[in-house]
Amino acid sequence: MATANQNLSSYDPSTVPDGSLFTVHLVVSEWNSSITEALCEGAVVTLNKHGVKKSNIKIWTVPGSFELIYGAKKAQSFNPDAVIAIGSVIKGETQHFDFVCQAVSQGIKDLNIVSDVPVIFCVLTDDTLDQAKDRSGGRHGNKGTEAALAALQMSKLRAIQ
Repeated sequence: MATANQNLSSYDPSTVPDGSLFTVHLVVSEWNSSITEALCEGAVVTLNKHGVKKSNIKIWTVPGSFELIYGAKKAQSFNPDAVIAIGSVIKGETQHFDFVCQAVSQGIKDLNIVSDVPVIFCVLTDDTLDQAKDRSGGRHGNKGTEAALAALQMSKLRAIQ
């Protein structure tokens, strides 16, 4: 979702499913930690606000965004209601940015195809550190909040028999 003219943290709370019965695992990249920690905090606060118990939130850390794929796969093996993959890739001077962004988005897509546990994509792919700050609690809100809302919605969908 584009962030122009939109705050990622603005939503109607009455449309959010009750999370009191859900378990959510967050897999958080340690690379660009000031960004990923802020995204994680936004997600945890939102999950708690909508009823997910602290004891039902597990945080896993991985070295970088590329490792989010394996971390999310490992988290899925514990059968939570949803997994949120949190990372931040900031464009540099080489093609590394393109390779990592492509691999992570495809890897998370693949996990969603092969598993019944949804993985929510909360990986910022920004041109600059300022853009990442804007989307991790700055002027555009917090993408972690948006990811938590998606996790709750997908958990509710997963629960349908």
